[in-house]
Amino acid sequence: MGVDPPAGVGEGCDACGIVVAGRREGRLFAIADESCQGLSPEGWASRVAAAVDRWDADIVVAEANNGGGWSRACSVPPEVGVRVKLVHASRGKAARAEPIALRFESGRAFLAGSFPQLEDELAGLTTGGGYEGPSRSPDRADAMVWAMTELSETRSGVPRVRVL
Repeated sequence: MGVDPPAGVGEGCDACGIVVAGRREGRLFAIADESCQGLSPEGWASRVAAAVDRWDADIVVAEANNGGGWSRACSVPPEVGVRVKLVHASRGKAARAEPIALRFESGRAFLAGSFPQLEDELAGLTTGGGYEGPSRSPDRADAMVWAMTELSETRSGVPRVRVL
């Protein structure tokens, strides 16, 4: 499960991107968009915990740059018992999404359902790193990218390059 926490609190702030993803036979699937907006850190932490329980998630990958303290402190209550991996964004959202976009284009990643808000955000990511989507920030898209990136890494944690 990927989490892109909002940098602020309240109605005018960005959404908390919460996207559940899975892997089967080498293919990646976005299976649920549990994102929310306008909640306190405790509110979206509850949403993350409920999604972990509902989808039996075994890891939560949360961006630590914005809202990172919130991610560590309250994204998943300790009693939920799931591993939390904090990641640091060193490149822009569109650049981070490129390897996952290639998986979609090559038929190795799919949306397992209809996710109109997520789809609109994905469509707003532009080549060269821009974003021209419906919201201020592609929070759902970023959460999906964090989750799918985690699922696509090798056991060593380093993506592989295959020689053809």
